[in-house]
Amino acid sequence: MVHLFPSTLNSSMSPPFMLLLVLMLQLVWSEAIANANDYEIEGNHTKCPTFNSKIIVNIGAAIDLSSRVGKEQKTAMEIAIKDINSQSCYELLLNFYDNSQYRNPSRILASDLANSKQVQVIIGTKLDAATLFEEIHETSKDVSIISLTSTASLEITPIPLPHFIQMCNDVTLHLHCIASIVDHFNWRKVTAIYEHNNGFASYSEILTRLSYSLRLVNAEIDHHVAFPSMNSLSDPKAKIEQELTRLKNKSNRVFVFVQSSLEFATLLFEKAKQMGMMGKGSVWIIADDVATLLDSVDSYVIFNMQGVVGCKTTFMEMSHTFKRFKFMFRRKFGLEYPEEEYPQPSFFALRAYDAVWTIAHALKKSQGNFTLEELSKNILNNDHEGLSGKISFKERKLLESPTFKIVNVVGKSYKELAYWSPEFGFTENLVKHTGSGRVLLGSVNWPGGLETVPKGWVYNSTEGRPLKIGVPAIDPCPQYVNVSHDQKLNETKFTGFSINVFETVVKRLPYHLPYALVPFYGSYDQIVEQVNNKNLDAAVGDIQIVDHRYAFAEFSQPYIDSGIAMVVKVKPDKSNEIWMFMGAFTKEMWLLMAVLHLFIAFVIWSIEGEFNAELKSFGAILWFSVTILFFAHREPVKSNLARAVLAPWLFAILIVTQTFTASLSSMLTVSQLEPSVPDIQTLLRTNAIIGCNKNTFLVHYLVDQLKFQAENVRVFDSIYDFPRAFENKEIVAAFTIAPHAEVFLATYCKGYIKAGPTLKLGGLGFAFPKGSSLAIDISRATLKAIESGEVQKLEEKMLSTTNCGTTNSKIQNEQQLGPQPFFGLFGICGSIAIFALLATIIRFIERNAETFMNFISLPQRVIKLLLQKHLNKLIRSSPPILDAITAHNNEQGTVSNELPTVLSN
Repeated sequence: MVHLFPSTLNSSMSPPFMLLLVLMLQLVWSEAIANANDYEIEGNHTKCPTFNSKIIVNIGAAIDLSSRVGKEQKTAMEIAIKDINSQSCYELLLNFYDNSQYRNPSRILASDLANSKQVQVIIGTKLDAATLFEEIHETSKDVSIISLTSTASLEITPIPLPHFIQMCNDVTLHLHCIASIVDHFNWRKVTAIYEHNNGFASYSEILTRLSYSLRLVNAEIDHHVAFPSMNSLSDPKAKIEQELTRLKNKSNRVFVFVQSSLEFATLLFEKAKQMGMMGKGSVWIIADDVATLLDSVDSYVIFNMQGVVGCKTTFMEMSHTFKRFKFMFRRKFGLEYPEEEYPQPSFFALRAYDAVWTIAHALKKSQGNFTLEELSKNILNNDHEGLSGKISFKERKLLESPTFKIVNVVGKSYKELAYWSPEFGFTENLVKHTGSGRVLLGSVNWPGGLETVPKGWVYNSTEGRPLKIGVPAIDPCPQYVNVSHDQKLNETKFTGFSINVFETVVKRLPYHLPYALVPFYGSYDQIVEQVNNKNLDAAVGDIQIVDHRYAFAEFSQPYIDSGIAMVVKVKPDKSNEIWMFMGAFTKEMWLLMAVLHLFIAFVIWSIEGEFNAELKSFGAILWFSVTILFFAHREPVKSNLARAVLAPWLFAILIVTQTFTASLSSMLTVSQLEPSVPDIQTLLRTNAIIGCNKNTFLVHYLVDQLKFQAENVRVFDSIYDFPRAFENKEIVAAFTIAPHAEVFLATYCKGYIKAGPTLKLGGLGFAFPKGSSLAIDISRATLKAIESGEVQKLEEKMLSTTNCGTTNSKIQNEQQLGPQPFFGLFGICGSIAIFALLATIIRFIERNAETFMNFISLPQRVIKLLLQKHLNKLIRSSPPILDAITAHNNEQGTVSNELPTVLSN
């Protein structure tokens, strides 16, 4: 090993001298690294003109030097200036403007520029192009301005300053990332927190953009709070505490920082921690302006931010260029700002560093002699890789969209959950963007140590009381809602189907919901209005969901279908129709039965005719076929084959007769349930008196929608008042909602029936205040209860307590039976009969073979006789034929023996 200094000298050196020597060596090494900088202008071998010194270019830097971001930007710009001046033919000089003390930095900067033209380029934050244009007028257009402030401008017209360049990400992309997080965890309302930090993105513009981003994912802004700039507040802690107290009394628990400085966020999280707003159930989401600085805050700030989720702009942290810059930054920042505990460069520092280098690249292209237009054009034509990402412009804005890292503050730092980009949404890493499936964020540590996803809202009351839920005390159907008072216990009891459904639904909520039921003595419309007026937190019961009530409340998913049903008395018995019994079967069934029955009777007669004298005559078998229908036949069946045919047929007759009896009985019952009034038009035409329930929407519906005369409508307290009104002929028909009609018909099994079609409505549900998050959770729990069959079981249990247990309207309508249900049975009987008939025929042929053969040869003999007779007639009428026959026989030496016979004939 070679020692730079002899040991004797080393031992004699004083500590101050040693420290100075180490600093000098470090400085020399840093300069060597700077000369070897990869981020150089077209190489480090550019030859500058010898006839002139370096060209001086003044750059104005308008930043907030009191903030952490401004300090990082200043340090990064100075590092860039030092690197550039050591490599180029230009001498870049920075002139800093501290805009933290001004309400409108753009106006102050414009005034300075109007009086002095010493700078050619301005790099800054909180710069508004419109204000600059208004103040500077014509004299200030000879300066290029690079803005590092995110914008959410809604202007559709071009930026008025032609040399105003936005080297920043559109804040709308940050808001889209936040909206994606909200959508991922199924939150539907957020509270927006905004700090007026004199940025380019105004309060109204950024809220409009956030609202638009949330609407894309079916969410919305529930509340929003705008804080003045930290520098303008004399007591920022008191202001923050005041606003947080107001937010704490709201139900929403999803808080979103849409724009904030690190200093403001630090104070707010500290106060939120003290007020218990960082506990279980709360959600805090921070945007890039705070999340990017998480590496720069101390442990106390991290402690107050446990469970916070944020969007942090990504950049290449493993590149050699960044590592070199990070080393230089930490050394310089630590020396200049020793009060800052963590000298880590953030994305804002990288973007400021890239902005200076962008100017350097543009100056290089100008080759020593540049104009303002040429400089702006060269800046916009930049296309290089910076520390913060790709630097290229389109329409004076950065072309490349950022990618955000979703982080979760936990422990002493934060953990990475996923990445998000506008093109691909959530992804697992920066490379894998091709997956088509939904990427789930990793395990999140929520505030308060909660591991399950917070619901995003709580019910809050300054009195600490449970939910006050109103229940209609005067209900027309006690089976649905029944409110009674127990004198012994001195308490009000709430029972009924609707109450049971609500209790079942509440049990399915993923959290505990404290509530208290209170009776409400008013109409259904009035109880909904009380919910709207905040006198009630919700309303539970058989509340019909109709259009006009949506103006006052929000309803849950209907737990049962509903509509308007018309109940009338049945017609007098008209079941004595002459041919009614024929309607039990279809014509095809009757015809098939008759044919098959006669066929089987014929088969039995064919079998028994030879052995059974009692079944030998045709009349006997006809009587036999009649008597077997009633199993009253006395004639014995002697043949086993006939018994094999008869046995299955007797079984088939038994089945058919039993079915006939059941079908006819059903027909006789249904025939008694014909409505006395068929439809609503008949009631309107006859100007009939009708009835409905009191305290419901039905009165207005019948008059306004169905056009009944108001004087023809009678109101009743309960559905059980209808029978007396029918008997006294006070009404001809009663109108009620369909679920109540089912209970009424199940109670009064005979004498009443639903008539006409049921007019569909929105169903029965529970009412909540407009915009209530509880309504969404109750709706989801209601669907789960319906899909699991619990609601149906509760309905069946309710109807089972009535007299009938079912309704007359559910009895099946008249339906004739066809042959289809009996095809199998008839097929067996027919097949056996055909087999028996074939066997009988074969046996008959075998026993009478000779007779059968004679019978078969009889047609042949008849035909032969007819031919001989015809031949004789022919010979007698033709002598030449006779002579020819004679000559032929002589030649053969024989004489036909048949000729004399033929001649004699």
